[in-house]
Amino acid sequence: MREITYAQAMLEALQEEFRRDKRYIYLGTITPAPMVQEFGEERIRSTSISESGFAGAAIGLAGSGYRPVANMGMATFAFVAMDQFVNQAAKITYMFGGQAKFPIVYMMTVGAGGYMAAQHQISPYAMYMNVPGLKIVLPATPHDAKGLLKTALRDNNPVIFFPNTVMSNLKGQVPEEEHIIPFGQADVARKGRDVTVVALSRMRIEALAAAEELGQRGVSLEVIDPRTMVPLDIKAIRDSVARTGRLVVVDEACSTCSAASEITALVVKDAQTFGKLKSAPKLVCGLNVPIPYSPPMEKYAVPDKNRIMDAVSEAMG
Repeated sequence: MREITYAQAMLEALQEEFRRDKRYIYLGTITPAPMVQEFGEERIRSTSISESGFAGAAIGLAGSGYRPVANMGMATFAFVAMDQFVNQAAKITYMFGGQAKFPIVYMMTVGAGGYMAAQHQISPYAMYMNVPGLKIVLPATPHDAKGLLKTALRDNNPVIFFPNTVMSNLKGQVPEEEHIIPFGQADVARKGRDVTVVALSRMRIEALAAAEELGQRGVSLEVIDPRTMVPLDIKAIRDSVARTGRLVVVDEACSTCSAASEITALVVKDAQTFGKLKSAPKLVCGLNVPIPYSPPMEKYAVPDKNRIMDAVSEAMG
């Protein structure tokens, strides 16, 4: 199977779907040159720096029979359009009594690692998880970036697609043939017997590195990448925890009201799974601070392989 980058995988998904259906329209302050060359400026629209404007325009386009993709850039830029996401796109199908569909893909990058300071680095997917009506996608590999983006593009509901900021050049295997990954299906990235590690987005890489090192010491980690937070494949996570008896959840967002705490709550509220726990679940999250600009301080604020290994050691007792 060929290897392409994370960014190339997403571009391929967009190109293939735009060729398949002329109703797709792309909106963003930065437009991909290959998309402009192939589909023209009528379909690939370069917008002004007004996120609330084109986030709202996407809702109007979707209600008029188009299938818009609105690239917000960094997730921090999207906060000025919260009304459009939370009060409009998420609720409009419900308020129309299901009589109209609003197929919109909002794309925004998340995560630290680029030394771009607090106003350019954040992982706010838990904020959007709290809003009924939005589907939430966190691709962690080129394989998943393409397969999940194609699914998002074909969905008839608003989807927020969260690529990771620093993974654009990450290479991985991606099929050349049609490649679609259904929402709500977690990926068991590594099978193991001692501890279940649920790792979100880029933390999958750190978790696999920790699993490799601990495996050499005789500790077997099962690494699960949820891939989509809404819908969430909680069954796969519970089944794994029932086998291992231990849970570590890794998320570079801070732990307060986080996706990590939601996963933990959904595991322990299930009586059957709770009864099989051998130790208290552990959360490995970003520090509860804005992301620092200083490279050493940024590294300190974000989870890594070593912090995951420490949490596993605590879970193992």
